[in-house]
Amino acid sequence: MALKGIKVLEFAGLAPGPFCGKILKDLGARVIRIDRTGASEDVDRLSHGKESIAINLKSPKGIEIIKKLSKNADVLIEPFRKGVMERLGLGPSQIFQENPRIIYARLTGYGQFGELSKKAGHDINYISYSGVLSTLGRANEKPYAPINLIADFAGGGLMCALSIVSSLYERDTKGIKEKVIDLAMVEGAAYLSSWLWTSRDIPGVWDGENRGKNLLDGGFAPYETYETKDGKYMACGSLEPAFFNNLLKGVGLSDNEEITHEKLQSIFKTKTRHEWEEVFRNLDACVSPILEMNEAPIHPHNKERKSFIELKDGSVLPTMNWLNQSSQDQSYDMPMIGQHTSNVLKDFNFTNDEISQFLAEKIIADSSQTKSKL
Repeated sequence: MALKGIKVLEFAGLAPGPFCGKILKDLGARVIRIDRTGASEDVDRLSHGKESIAINLKSPKGIEIIKKLSKNADVLIEPFRKGVMERLGLGPSQIFQENPRIIYARLTGYGQFGELSKKAGHDINYISYSGVLSTLGRANEKPYAPINLIADFAGGGLMCALSIVSSLYERDTKGIKEKVIDLAMVEGAAYLSSWLWTSRDIPGVWDGENRGKNLLDGGFAPYETYETKDGKYMACGSLEPAFFNNLLKGVGLSDNEEITHEKLQSIFKTKTRHEWEEVFRNLDACVSPILEMNEAPIHPHNKERKSFIELKDGSVLPTMNWLNQSSQDQSYDMPMIGQHTSNVLKDFNFTNDEISQFLAEKIIADSSQTKSKL
């Protein structure tokens, strides 16, 4: 696997940081999540295959443990607001004294400088400052904030993982040192949406600045979602002439009829989703069923490609199957907080006596006797 042998220290957080770590783990890296001792609830649902160590970050000895861990790590991911790591004594300058080759990735909403850098925020705020949120929504309605996929996961976790992988390559090929990634999710979301800025001059795509009246945001009837007779939905993406003509054939309209949202909706309501699937099965019209989340893993196409794997508890997980890497030897267990503390410290050259002393002083916590989650 591409990142086998790479060691990642991931400070526990929500959404973007854990997703970044998950990507690196799925690429073969060893990802060690640093949790706080005394944490009562683990809401991280992206920790499959990671290890967890619990350290008292209020203790100077706990800080020294992290510094020693960093000496043999390749990547550090931190999701805190500006200044938190510096106050802990774990900022880039302190960590680089231990290991100048480590990639120090800072994943925040607004970045390490700028007038917003100390403000709190969530995905909806980051995409609002990026300009992206203003483009999302139906005509004559307020902007619509989607699930936190744009900033947290795509513009945040995914962009950070890409930045880390490219930095590792740069380190190993050009010898760079003291590399800090300052990824603001505002910028990540904007970069992800580059085409929204660069495509404004393409004829037929945009209707000025009118949200919801454009080719790809619901303004064009053949590129839309429609409810079916059984309360389910179909997705139409019939943009090009050949696909548009097959759409007309499938819904029984002639090419000289006006195609409106209302007309297509009334037609799609006459059949069930399954019936429409059969209508378009052999018609190349870019018309597809909108599958529910419990349906996607069992769809024949996805099953054939092994797009999802079934875990021991019967739940499913999307895979990186497109890389053609074996997932058979990977662990998908989600750790309990502190489950691997002692073992990780041993691997990083702490002695048994040191570990016992840390446990006695409550500098660390170890829950290795508790079963991992699935």
